[in-house]
Amino acid sequence: MSAISMTRREALTLAVSVAGAAGALNASDARAASGTGRMPGELDRFIHSYLPAMNAPGLTLALTSAQDTLHTGGYGYADLTAKTPVTTAHLFEIGSITKSFVAVMVLQLHQEGKIDLRKPILHYLPWLAMETLYGEVTVHHLLTHSSGMPDDAPALPTIPGSRPQQAFKPGTTFHYSNWGYDVLGRLVEKMDGRSWEAALRQRILAPLGMTETAPLITSSIRSRLVRSYVPLYDDRPYPRHGALTPAGNLTVTTSSGCIASTPGDMARYMRMYLNRGAGSSGRILSEDSFKLLSTPYIAAEEFGPGASYGYGLAVDQLDGHKRLRHTGGMASFMSAIQIDLDAGFGAFASINAQLGYRPNPVVQYGLQLLRARQEHKSPPAAPVPDEGLAVAHPEQYEGTYTASDGRRLEVRAAKERLVLRTDGKDIPLQQAEPDQFIADDPKFALYPLVFARASQTEQQKAADPKSTPPVVELAYGADSYFHAAHPQTDAPVAATDLNRYVGQYYSESPWLGCMRVVQRRGQLWLGGAAALVVCGDRMFRVGDPSSPDTLEFVDVIDGLAQGLRFAGGEFKRVPEEVT
Repeated sequence: MSAISMTRREALTLAVSVAGAAGALNASDARAASGTGRMPGELDRFIHSYLPAMNAPGLTLALTSAQDTLHTGGYGYADLTAKTPVTTAHLFEIGSITKSFVAVMVLQLHQEGKIDLRKPILHYLPWLAMETLYGEVTVHHLLTHSSGMPDDAPALPTIPGSRPQQAFKPGTTFHYSNWGYDVLGRLVEKMDGRSWEAALRQRILAPLGMTETAPLITSSIRSRLVRSYVPLYDDRPYPRHGALTPAGNLTVTTSSGCIASTPGDMARYMRMYLNRGAGSSGRILSEDSFKLLSTPYIAAEEFGPGASYGYGLAVDQLDGHKRLRHTGGMASFMSAIQIDLDAGFGAFASINAQLGYRPNPVVQYGLQLLRARQEHKSPPAAPVPDEGLAVAHPEQYEGTYTASDGRRLEVRAAKERLVLRTDGKDIPLQQAEPDQFIADDPKFALYPLVFARASQTEQQKAADPKSTPPVVELAYGADSYFHAAHPQTDAPVAATDLNRYVGQYYSESPWLGCMRVVQRRGQLWLGGAAALVVCGDRMFRVGDPSSPDTLEFVDVIDGLAQGLRFAGGEFKRVPEEVT
């Protein structure tokens, strides 16, 4: 049978929530928008249904054409307790959309002859700690997330002798890397001769009139920053309407995601792209540099089917139009930006909570409505607000699943919904990732339910590349249940040497929170969903044997690992609760 696997970023979404202070809140009580401009009524109505459906506290929105801002507005609440509405003056953290700012500045320095995009990064930053086992990493590789380096390793390791390791030949595969854009920010500082903050203000913010944008997330902007929220529980997947709690203060100064902005400023930023590098006071990118930025270099399916990555932005098609896009996920914010270069419209939205999704439906629908209005066509139908409940071909999961000890779970399909039947009750399943679901029920609260499919040979794949292998197994944590049509044929396997790693681990980082490691059928799984593949002594690759992201267990005492290192963070074992 095939292994149940997922990417490192998917693992963090499901296995690692973010921590917060006590006090449950719920964001379902959305209020009317504040703001001005030319706003499609259909989008306004959609947002009013989207916020409560997605349990989002509040949302900030910007729509622009190539000529001027069409609309800026705020929806919902900046403070759930005080019922303070979101306004267009509130700062929202834009997360990884910051990477596009980094790319613009790297290209400006390239225009000035200070950076050669094809030179190794070690030529400019010889102090950089890295092991390039598969080839030199160039500036181009870092810009396109194709360096083969890990995602969240620190650019300046705090552990003596620690050096992030490359996992594949540069330029061959897309693997998202915050590490790479942290390094690029340091390259900008080195070659510009100023701090990140000063370079960003002078090179982008001032020329575009982005006077309200904060280059760094620090205490100095706290009074302007909208209050944000995280799940109440930090040790389990987040069900759509789970309780929320206020997020604590956070300082972010790394260039992979340190900008906070307003919708008005983000409209000005998008107009620069719509004008191919030109702002209201002149060009900040040449035509040649803009072409470099918007060229699709490498397939990046993480951003959707057919998507590629350029420099700091994904590149794909929306209804036949060339689109630049990105998302941003912070400890307590989620953002999305999409720019239709052919129609000449841009849309940005951000939500003041981290609930495992991005507001892509809002910005995409906004673009489609603006384009329909421009072309004098009927507006398209609004998308379904809560995509997590709609399941494509739910019948493929139906059946009775049985564990080796006789326990049974029944999965039923009802139209576009999936239901888990157990103990005489039906539990609706919320789709988190392909073949992975969350059950909002105490009995199944700690892990996602993960369906595994039958393995295929390369010959079978070549003969019918569109075929979908049947579902054969349902996993929850350490438990495996097998489909009645595909009963278990091998005896349960348990590796006693892996038991030393099983348990719950906690990080004080608000980005990481808690995670659980389980053993299932002789293999370790992070959060019950991401396979851990041995790659060294107490070292494991996460989700995929070729992944640059590794997890290391540390301090094995009396037969138990007392901690682990993962995603640039240190985790400590949480003692088992006595019941």
